Formats: sequence, structure tokens, C-alpha cells
Amino acid sequence: MKNKVLDGKWRRLDNTAKIFPVIANENMSQVFRISVTLKERIKPDVLQQALEDILPYIHNFRVRLRKGFFWYYFEENKKVPLVQREHTYPCRYIDPHGNRKFLFRVTYYECRINLEVFHALTDGLGAVTMLKNLTNRYLQLIHGQEEKAWSDEGKKISEEQKFSVEDSYLENYREVPRRRYSSRPAYRLEGNYLPLGTGQVLHGYVNTEELKQVCHRHGVSITKYLAAVLIWSIWKEYLEGKPCGQPIVLNLPINLRAFFDSETMANFFAVTMIGYLFKNPDMSFDELLGKISRQMDRKIDKKRLEESISYNVSREKKWYLRVIPLVLKSLALDLVFRLKDRAYTMTLSNIGVIKAEPGQEKEIERFHLMIGVSRRQPMKCAVCAYGQEVVITFTSVFADSHLQRTFFDKLKEDGVRVQLEGNGPSSARKRDMYPRIRKVLILQKGGEAKASRMVKQVGQTGGEAAEEIKNYLAGERNLKDELHKRLHV
Repeated sequence: MKNKVLDGKWRRLDNTAKIFPVIANENMSQVFRISVTLKERIKPDVLQQALEDILPYIHNFRVRLRKGFFWYYFEENKKVPLVQREHTYPCRYIDPHGNRKFLFRVTYYECRINLEVFHALTDGLGAVTMLKNLTNRYLQLIHGQEEKAWSDEGKKISEEQKFSVEDSYLENYREVPRRRYSSRPAYRLEGNYLPLGTGQVLHGYVNTEELKQVCHRHGVSITKYLAAVLIWSIWKEYLEGKPCGQPIVLNLPINLRAFFDSETMANFFAVTMIGYLFKNPDMSFDELLGKISRQMDRKIDKKRLEESISYNVSREKKWYLRVIPLVLKSLALDLVFRLKDRAYTMTLSNIGVIKAEPGQEKEIERFHLMIGVSRRQPMKCAVCAYGQEVVITFTSVFADSHLQRTFFDKLKEDGVRVQLEGNGPSSARKRDMYPRIRKVLILQKGGEAKASRMVKQVGQTGGEAAEEIKNYLAGERNLKDELHKRLHV
């Protein structure tokens, strides 16, 4: 498919992206973040210039979301996005009618550049490409290399090819026998919730070589090992190592570009469910790891992924489904999402190694990846690596971090040193890297009435977030904003 340049025209959402505008709201943002930490403090005016320099060539990000009669669609956005200092919790909802109608936001904090993206726009690899180019341009401007970037015609053509926005699901669709996917309910995590709009972040920093040595000793990949440790930790922490009537299942996103030779910046991933139903209380970790490893070998191969693409795209191609109005499609898609959502316990996403542009390795300290959470999806785990460090990040709406601690304790038990950093009430270092979670915010099973009283005691802890929580709980709405948001007036 020839790469489509918008130039005032519209573009369809890719096959996977279609569901995200239907299900996203203030309580379930469907936003994820990729960030880079540099060795020196960020200069906001230079970062703003860098964003303005690269955005004209990155068509997938230069759009706004529009609502049609049959589907949502993208339209070129000619406005200029504004870089802002981070002042609230990560992965907050991106309102398509705010934020100058862009579906991403760029913020900074001390030495860190954050790129937060609404999932309808792209997946993790697409966001990494965007952030790397933004960082590259920023460092070029810092070092006075303006004339070397985004200027000659050959470079522009090359970048336009690189920033392809083709729907690779349709490009790689083949009519193959489709397997039915189970929506059997999986074990669900429960706990004491934080107030709406807040969230706990905990980063675990581990040495790449130490982690590889443990995986080599077990004869598995890093993703297989981490998946088994996470399932093991849930079993030990929540079920106390006892048999369970429901399986513990991880939702594992798979990058399809490596299997189907695609370079699209649109979404191109599939998800596979990896889990285990514990019946034997004497199950050892090595036994579990072997079962998870074999399960992943069966499920993550090209044939099974082709079946997944066929399953998803075939419905989009049926004419009698295409002519159904969006208002009815939205009801059906929301039901489908709820059925799939109950089939897994939590998400584990590993985007692998991120490499810096040549010559910039010494200016970059690390990368972080994190995924937005909600009451329906209360905890997620994201993994990325840079240089000799792997960063494992848990995001959560729970007040405690017992599961995270059990997970990292298992790594330590296997010989992997871990250094923790986060914003929770626990003793992680540098808790001011995000707005802090104070114990006064903790709710018992989501008692909203209690939050209304507590929010007055928050002080400067995420001030804007606190004010939004108070307004939400009090039912206060701005009529002008609501009319603009809901009716486009």
C-alpha cells in the first residue's frame, strides 16, 4: 500500500485502533507513556522547537480524531502542540476535544522527556520511533546542529518512507481458518483503591547481564521468565499458593512487525493470553516456568498470529457489519471488549531493547515505559531495556504494592539485584519523580464519598488532579466545556 499523506484529507483508523475511541474515557484512558531521561536538565523552549521541527514529517501524529456516521476517522490537525512541564499523574486521559485536539502530549520534568500517546494513534514501537526522533532533534538543537536535520530533500523523502501509516493488518490479511478465542473469566486482582485520577508507579531497575544469566540458567527468554515470575507472584501473594478455580492469565502484546516485515507507525500488534490454572499447591517455580515457556512457544508463531489477524480483520470486511451506524457498532464493540477484558488478570508488555541514535548514547541515561490503568484494569507491567539496564515498571490504582514487592523479591531470590524508584507511600527512592501518593488518599474498596472529604487534605499533592477528583465526585460540570466536548459546539 502506498503511504498516504494527509494534506487536509482523512484517513481510516487501523483495524486494532477502532475499539479505543469507543472504550476510552476519564476512568479508562487507554494512554501509555514512553519517556527518555537525559544527563542534563531539559530546556523547554528547545524541546518545543524540536517538536515543531519533526511533526510535519510524522503524519501519524499530526492528526485529530473525528466521529463519522460509520466509524471514527483521523483528519489532519494543522495546529501546533504545546510542550508543558509535567504536573500530574502519568497516563491521564487525553480528551480528543482538548489538548489542541492532538492525541498525544509531550511533557518534561527535570531531565526527562515524556511522550504520552492515545493507543488509537500507535503502539509501543511507533511511540518509540516518535520519541527517538524528537530526542534526536532536541539534542541536535542543543548542540547547534540545526542545518543538519530535516532540511535536505533526500532526508525528507527518507523520513516520509520511514513514517509509514499503512494499515498492516489489511496488508497482511489472509483468509485462513479462524480459531475461536476463549472469554472464560480469569482471576481478577482486588484491593484498596486510590481515588479516581491518581495512580501508583513503581520502577525496578535491574542489570541486563544478571537477568540474562538467570534466563540462560533456566533456558528461556527474558519475556518468558518475567511472565512466569509475575504469574507466580500473583499466585503466592493473592492466593497464598493455594489451588484456584480460575486461571491466572497475562495479556501479552506481540509486535507483529518482526513476523510480517512491516515498518508502519500505526498499530500493528496482536495479543496472546498466557496463563495457568493452579490445582497443585506443591507446584514449583521451575515447573511453572517450563509450562509457561512451552505455552508461549505454541502460541507465538506466525501461523497463530495469522489466525489472529484473520479473526480480527474478517469482521471488518463483512459488508453487513460495515453499514451499521457507529452508535450501534459502539455498543457491540464495548460488549466485545468487556468479554475480552475479563479473560485476563493483568497485562505484561515488553518492547525489548531501545537503541539511541549513533553518537547520542552518552547523553541518554535511560528509557521508561508505562501503561495507563483503571478500576477495570487495576495493574499493568511494562518492560524496556537500554544499554546494560532493564526497567520493569508497574502502574497501579491500588494503595499497596504487595504484588510488586513479591515480584521483585523473586528476582532477588534468583540472583538479580533490583533498585526501586516510585511515588507510592512505600520506601522507594526519589518519590518526587511523579506526584506523591499519600496515605490520606487511600480508599477502602473505592469509597467515593470518603474521597470527597479526603481530597480537601491533599494540599499540593497533584493539585490539578485533586481538583479534578473533587469536581468529579461533586458532580460539577462546566456547561460550556460539556457542550463543546459532547456536541462540538
